[in-house]
Amino acid sequence: MMVSDVAVRGYLKNLVGDDGLEMIERASINELTDEKIAEETGSNLNTVRRTLYILYENRLANYRRERDKDSGWLTYLWKVDLSDISRNMDEEAQKLIRKLDTRLDFEGQSVCYTCENGCGRFLFETASDYDFVCPVCHAGLDYQDSSVLVDAVRRKLEELRRAFE
Repeated sequence: MMVSDVAVRGYLKNLVGDDGLEMIERASINELTDEKIAEETGSNLNTVRRTLYILYENRLANYRRERDKDSGWLTYLWKVDLSDISRNMDEEAQKLIRKLDTRLDFEGQSVCYTCENGCGRFLFETASDYDFVCPVCHAGLDYQDSSVLVDAVRRKLEELRRAFE
């Protein structure tokens, strides 16, 4: 199952890592045990199991159990199913939009100060409690103009919203 779309590859790589993505690309479209998938793809069994569980949690893989009549053991037959991946990616994008909205509100309403030495960033109230001196290194705290950050977040939000119109 070759994953060629750049966005889908990026999403899967973020979800399961390079090894997991490689396993997905080499996996058969048939139902197989985790051991057979490892054998077929040349992947480490732990990588296969980790990848399958993550995909299952994200509704991108499913399994079927079979009981061996003689031994009573259960066998799990796995199948990677990426048919819901567009919905998952849309949900992730919507989460990102909500987070960026929250960040934009915070940055637009907050006055912040930063340590000259890069120790941290402080809200005005906290900076004034410390007399505008860094509580970590005792250097001065300087006003931070967040307009560049606000503009960048606003542009990214507009770009994402246009993509979902």
